[in-house]
Amino acid sequence: MLGKKQDLIDQKLQDLNNDGVDRRGFLKCMAWAGTGLVWTLSGGIPVSRAFAKSHDRSAGKGADFSFVQISDSHIGFNKPANPDVTATLQTAINKINAMPHKPDFIIHTGDLSQLSKPSEFDTLDQVLRGASAKQIYFVPGEHDMLTDNGEQYLKRYGKGTKGTGWSSFDHKGVHFVGLVNVANLKAGGMGSLGHEQLEWLEDDLKGRSASTPIVLYAHIPLWNIYPDWGWGTDDSEQALSYVKRFGSVTVLNGHIHQIMQKIEGKVSFHTAMSTAFPQPAPGTAPSAGPMKVPADQLQRVLGITDVNYLVSGRSLAVVDSPLGDLGSSAPGDGGPGGS
Repeated sequence: MLGKKQDLIDQKLQDLNNDGVDRRGFLKCMAWAGTGLVWTLSGGIPVSRAFAKSHDRSAGKGADFSFVQISDSHIGFNKPANPDVTATLQTAINKINAMPHKPDFIIHTGDLSQLSKPSEFDTLDQVLRGASAKQIYFVPGEHDMLTDNGEQYLKRYGKGTKGTGWSSFDHKGVHFVGLVNVANLKAGGMGSLGHEQLEWLEDDLKGRSASTPIVLYAHIPLWNIYPDWGWGTDDSEQALSYVKRFGSVTVLNGHIHQIMQKIEGKVSFHTAMSTAFPQPAPGTAPSAGPMKVPADQLQRVLGITDVNYLVSGRSLAVVDSPLGDLGSSAPGDGGPGGS
């Protein structure tokens, strides 16, 4: 019996390698072109396929619920990489509102603002009020804690949370946990959860059935993508040890402004595009930071993440959708450093 199950897993992983996605060019091309993948998890086994140019109207059919992740809005940013980040956030909200199936809620994975100014949060709130999904969950990014150690952020978005803004909730059989790994962050440094939050996380997950699907979300990736740029979390290994017993775990992050994905056992890691500006792929520039692209290509490297969940089949599909139509350009054309 065990042998048959292993054969099935091996076949699924072989299918994953034959899905038509060129992983050799993934780092450079994926972020540039704004293309995405659909990840479907069934019993902890991932399968992927390329995401079509337009939103699939059948994507939400049969799903028990769906939600949308947005990230890195950076309201207040006005440099050449995107002189109007409010407009591109509004475009993201318009795209969400145009979905054929209204999402149950939105998760924002941080860097709501550029300088954590009250006026920036005011602008963000005004745009988000127009979203069809009225329930929005937040975790802070480092830019939301720049001037007052997160006081303004917590006053507005931290009601009912613990510590510097961590929290959890349940929705239709799925357990969601919002983590904060940007408190006391040093420039260019790795994210950190800290002892107090890790103890809380361990306690939060105790007693839950191993069959409960888990979604963790935080600003900085909970896997080490590129430590030289601080793209990872120092103590993420301990946090992830608490979810190893669960059959389906999805980790959603922002911070790096591009799509990157990894499967490790039954854990699927996913980083989202920004609604503000792209960043270079790891190691393709002297440092991380806003990357200027031709104006007519900007909306192709910004986007949202749509997640559909089928409780009865324990499957979850993650779809990255660029703000602008990809047109006829080939994925990777003109990307930083080529593809």
